[in-house]
Amino acid sequence: MARKAFQVGDVITVDDTMQSDYCYRLDAPMGEISNTEFQPHLTPVEMLEMGCFEGKYLNDCRNEFPAEWFTKAKLSDTPRPELNYFGIKSRQPLSHWREKGWIIAPDPRGWFQWYCRYYLGRRLPQVDAVQIKRWKGFARHAGQIRANCEPGDVFCRPRQRQALLQWAHDPLV
Repeated sequence: MARKAFQVGDVITVDDTMQSDYCYRLDAPMGEISNTEFQPHLTPVEMLEMGCFEGKYLNDCRNEFPAEWFTKAKLSDTPRPELNYFGIKSRQPLSHWREKGWIIAPDPRGWFQWYCRYYLGRRLPQVDAVQIKRWKGFARHAGQIRANCEPGDVFCRPRQRQALLQWAHDPLV
């Protein structure tokens, strides 16, 4: 069961299938984005409601996050592409992410786990800087959509749009 209250100063202890006895402190109020270069278009709640990662995300670690994050979330115990906003397959195995060096400690599930923890209020300046740089670089996909799709055609380049959603960028650019 997910936690209900989160405040600055709280210490969150993580004990799930991917992390045991990992703890972090909330240094900022939930939702406060303290880096002016990082302006995500979507919150973790909106991302989960819109359908990301084929529903297969945060399944065994919901108690780390607020219960209301999961009220309308599209989740599944197995990957289901139809749960994605654009209804397409959009995920690669975690092993692929590890091989590419895209998993940055202390977030073994990747960028979205980092974003959820950042949004919740965890601050790790060195890790945050790397992940924000990655987020900024991902914006190039929005430029490719603008360059190759007619305005308003949300079905043009659905894989890139789904990827933008999964990185908290506006997928409807």
